[in-house]
Amino acid sequence: MDRDELLTLLTPDAMRLLDELPPLVEEHDVVALVSRLRAEGHSPELVAAVLTQANFRRKAAAKFGPFAARMLFTDAGLQQATRLQVAAHHAARFRATGVTKIADLGCGIGADSMAFATLGFDVRSLDADEVTAAIATHNLAVFPNAEVFHGTAEAFALEEGEAAWLDPARRHTERSRDRRSHNPADWSPSLDFAFGLGDDRPIGVKLGPGIPHEALPSDGEAQWVSVGGDVVEATVWRGGAEREGVGRSALLLPRGEGPAHELTASGPAPDAKLGPLGEYLHEPDGAVIRAELIGLVAAELEGRMISPSIAWITNDSPATSPFVQSFRVLEELPLDAAKLKRELRSRGIGRVEIKKRGVDVDPAAFRQRLQPKGDGEATLILTRIGERRRAILAERTTPVSAA
Repeated sequence: MDRDELLTLLTPDAMRLLDELPPLVEEHDVVALVSRLRAEGHSPELVAAVLTQANFRRKAAAKFGPFAARMLFTDAGLQQATRLQVAAHHAARFRATGVTKIADLGCGIGADSMAFATLGFDVRSLDADEVTAAIATHNLAVFPNAEVFHGTAEAFALEEGEAAWLDPARRHTERSRDRRSHNPADWSPSLDFAFGLGDDRPIGVKLGPGIPHEALPSDGEAQWVSVGGDVVEATVWRGGAEREGVGRSALLLPRGEGPAHELTASGPAPDAKLGPLGEYLHEPDGAVIRAELIGLVAAELEGRMISPSIAWITNDSPATSPFVQSFRVLEELPLDAAKLKRELRSRGIGRVEIKKRGVDVDPAAFRQRLQPKGDGEATLILTRIGERRRAILAERTTPVSAA
């Protein structure tokens, strides 16, 4: 969204139309609505701006629930925005430090700031992009304890006793397209600047879950967070926001109702010893894998690894650990599509969940080669056992809904 598009949207007529729009589900709904709004005399620019926001609100419901119905978004802002469930966790971490003020340096559309303000913090929100800052101003307008500024984190003067939350911008413009950069050197503000703020105040720094471990500071707490099995972020806590004795943690939040689960350690855990394939295979949650805490889960399950550096734990008993998805091994087979096709046909398996780890296989293309038929269902795990490429036919014992 550019400045002109924002000015078109922030008019009484556009905002009224946006709030009055019915839910848009099918493509023909959009076509009919465009025709009606144009017939009523609304400009093409206004109609496009309103319908774009209506589509954003529909998509945003998964992250923001009912709050999405009054918010405004940019495409990049919605993609990068923290889920309110996770933002509430950030706010709770800061509340545990005893601070009452938070500067949100790189607030985006304001998701974390909304959670901070809801918990009663005095919030100063900042974004380097003028349009994004204006969007955040709209989204935070209902909070009298929140104020939005346009500027850079490096030039923003923090107040005494004010904590800082940072989400370094991981995007850069390349040939007129907004692309995500995976190189920490491209991020703004830099990680050195962000981590350095924790020398004299509580800070949290939101990072992508794939952040290289060598880019993390030597002190503080690095926490990986997953929601319903999807790893959504890694956060570095410093300056008193970290917990004593905790250097690494994996937090598993449910998708909807249910308890959260957390695994903590002073640092990375050594992997379990290698051993033969047992009766069960267990796949650790992605947050556990990213935090390098697989060894702790393996010890809990009295399990062993089936191959170096591959996150499968095996043992001879079922598991009820919230940190893994579990599968009962039916048969170990060669990783050969023709042989697997015959095996699936002989068992009448037509619904196949394919999981792969440690092998270079495209699951979608591999499924086409299998052409499964039948009423049965199973999980096919493509991996390595030791150094051998193998396929493990298994049945899931952890329901997908519980993963």
